[in-house]
Amino acid sequence: MDEKGSGGVGLPTKPAQEAGTVTAIGTISESPPKSKKPFSFYVSVFGLGLVALITAWDATSLAIALPAITSQLHGTTLESFWASISFTLGIAITQPIYVSVSDVLGRKPPLYASLVLFVVGAIIFAVAKNMAVLIAGRLVQGLGGGGLYVLQDIILADITSLKERPMYLGLLAIAMALGTVSGPIVGALLSDFVDWRWIGWINLPIVGVSFSTFVFFLRLRAIPMSFMAKLRRLDWFGMLLFAVGATAMTLPLSWADALYPWSSWRTLVPFVIGLVVLVIFGFYERKVPVEPALPFRIFSNITSISSLVTGFVHGMVMYTMLQYLPLFFQAVFLESPLKAALSSLPVCCLAVTFSFIAPVIIQLTRRYRLLLWLGWVILTVSLGLWCLVGQTTSRAEAYAFQSMMGVGIGTVFTGAQVPMQASVTHVDDTGLAVGTLIVIRIFGALVGLSIGSTVFNSVFQKSIAALGMLPEPVRALDDASQAINLIPVLRTLDLSSLLVSLLMKELTLEREEVGRQGFEQSS
Repeated sequence: MDEKGSGGVGLPTKPAQEAGTVTAIGTISESPPKSKKPFSFYVSVFGLGLVALITAWDATSLAIALPAITSQLHGTTLESFWASISFTLGIAITQPIYVSVSDVLGRKPPLYASLVLFVVGAIIFAVAKNMAVLIAGRLVQGLGGGGLYVLQDIILADITSLKERPMYLGLLAIAMALGTVSGPIVGALLSDFVDWRWIGWINLPIVGVSFSTFVFFLRLRAIPMSFMAKLRRLDWFGMLLFAVGATAMTLPLSWADALYPWSSWRTLVPFVIGLVVLVIFGFYERKVPVEPALPFRIFSNITSISSLVTGFVHGMVMYTMLQYLPLFFQAVFLESPLKAALSSLPVCCLAVTFSFIAPVIIQLTRRYRLLLWLGWVILTVSLGLWCLVGQTTSRAEAYAFQSMMGVGIGTVFTGAQVPMQASVTHVDDTGLAVGTLIVIRIFGALVGLSIGSTVFNSVFQKSIAALGMLPEPVRALDDASQAINLIPVLRTLDLSSLLVSLLMKELTLEREEVGRQGFEQSS
């Protein structure tokens, strides 16, 4: 494969980096002169940072408080399981739909819809009197979170050029990483010392501030087309196919070896149906729609393909390790939930730090391949070293291995977005490329959690069942979704991802054009 790609109808086939700027109508023009960004631009970036903070925070805050919530609401193990995955499922299923809708209707309508769904879900969660209502709230919140999670990066790609974008990716990554780090800690604090319902209520003021910044300061260029014409261009059947296929495939991935074994028809039948529907979706998208929900032109070069493959593996590693490390400290070192969350701070803090440092290095050096290779090497080595950690391991060693892991996770988290965005031929495809990478990363997270559940079931469940009722510090191991011995599997996947990353090309980052939905410069 080459790096040129297929431009599609009305899109140029010559790489944009070879000459000037590719405009929205497919012509080549000179790069626009630099201009000072208005105050509203920086306020809008701040609003996007708040969105990144709350989506990451809500994805990680519930897990550590869930045992107390289930006990207070008299929930079952099955209800606890659905409460733990409903938010992530909502995100995974809706993200591609938000990407497609925002590319046709504009970014702001789906952004506002996402914020409303997110708030409604948070309120339902906060007032829940039983587990069924709580699960419904988390699902609605996930349906909104899917839009927030993907649109923050898409809008950032719209309002910045590739040349300046790495720095802003770093700023947004800080907010997301802070949410990921603070989620388990704040969730434990609210659950232990205040009330777990504040896990929902605390979202409202943050969403209110971000909503205000978008209404009054986020000025995106409108797509010059009537609303009805836009609706007719939407790939309705494609989005329906994806929603059905993704739901049918992700549900069994979530419950495999947690509720039902892999060999059960309840797992295999929906998984196969979902896979078949997604294959049909792929063929349909390639041939039929005017505005496909999944444009194949963004898969037309080796850099984009390797970015998506490594993004999938990174999602598996990052989300799985961040969720299960606190449990590791609870199960192996017999720590309380809050202390286990604090013991996981080295990986979280280093991930935050290097998710900012990596794009700064790219911004300064104008290169990304060597940095990504180094990140994958560090991550792979750290997972190999973590396989040696046990009850007799000193805390210094455990924290050192965690720190290495945080460096690798943070470096790849933001650095991997750059080659994906640099690989697009047409600037207006940047948002689609960003959205696709995020979708793939979330699916990687679901598969990673499924692998964790499977490993736990095969290694621990039979032995633990023979012990009867477990002591409180390790009671979490009763739940088959709580795996801690999956690290060797992730280490092998990391090594394969390192090899795939070697296929990336070093593309130019000097493009200064912005897309058709870029920031509107007011006079």
